[in-house]
Amino acid sequence: MKLAVFMDEIDVLKAYKDTSVAILQSAHAIGWECYFFTQHDLFCKNGEAFANIRKIEILDVKEKNWSRVEELGDLALTYFDIILVRKDPPFNMEYIYAMQALQLAEKQGVVIANKPASICVFGEKTYTLHFPEICPQTLLSKDCHRLKEFYEAHQDVIFKPLDVMGGRGIFHVQDKENLAVVLDLLTNSGQTTIMAQKYIKEIKSKGDKRIILINGEPAAYCLARIPAEGEFRGNLNAGGFGKVEKLSARDIEICKFIAPSLRAHGFYFVGIDVIGDYLTEINFTSPTCVREIEDQVSIDITKAYLDFLTSRVKFCQ
Repeated sequence: MKLAVFMDEIDVLKAYKDTSVAILQSAHAIGWECYFFTQHDLFCKNGEAFANIRKIEILDVKEKNWSRVEELGDLALTYFDIILVRKDPPFNMEYIYAMQALQLAEKQGVVIANKPASICVFGEKTYTLHFPEICPQTLLSKDCHRLKEFYEAHQDVIFKPLDVMGGRGIFHVQDKENLAVVLDLLTNSGQTTIMAQKYIKEIKSKGDKRIILINGEPAAYCLARIPAEGEFRGNLNAGGFGKVEKLSARDIEICKFIAPSLRAHGFYFVGIDVIGDYLTEINFTSPTCVREIEDQVSIDITKAYLDFLTSRVKFCQ
């Protein structure tokens, strides 16, 4: 099996905890040929998608020189059986152009996960709008007046941008004194749409759970990311710490609720965020935390994903 990963440059990755590296490592262990390319490498010519391809072998993820890379030059993306979309946000027009290029390869029979067309249609922050029954009170707007009204109604609100990751740019507003400044900054003076959500107090005690789903089926364990002292964000990049837990009955209920939509739109590998009883985000560009879960419990999420991808290739042949 020939597997290529569309991702960021490997020199920015923390290999010992990176989910893309974990997938490549598992794939190499079962005899797959592994490759990668970046946004800069991708191009289209006469209706066909190509990329400057590098072959990669994972050595020791704890070492500085953790991989062996071989330059192969330009190859048609139809050379591969499977291409994984694993590039981090920002999700912008360049990201959309890349997804449109990948659709050309998909049309010619390459299995691409997650589905490029669906990535273009659904935003990671905004996909949750399709499931209001299981989400906190939410407003999407660039109108500062509407956003202020939302704050007045709830008094304790999270405001966040739509196109970044890792908890960056998120504000927890409890005091009206700074509200105008926060909204002006995030909306770029009313020019940029943002999201407002009612604050869920369980983040402090129970954390922000990252649950991994493969074709709508959740892994049995999740990573509860607990905010650091004085923080409101559970993201590990924001200083939170993680502990592995079995899924609760409510977690499973949420997963079952969204599973039909995930399958219908080709979101084969996602990481959802759950706080208390509520779904807050559906991450599908480059969901993380697989390493952290696998390091603490005896489950093999990456192997399960590769097994699923194998079944997709056989189905599409």
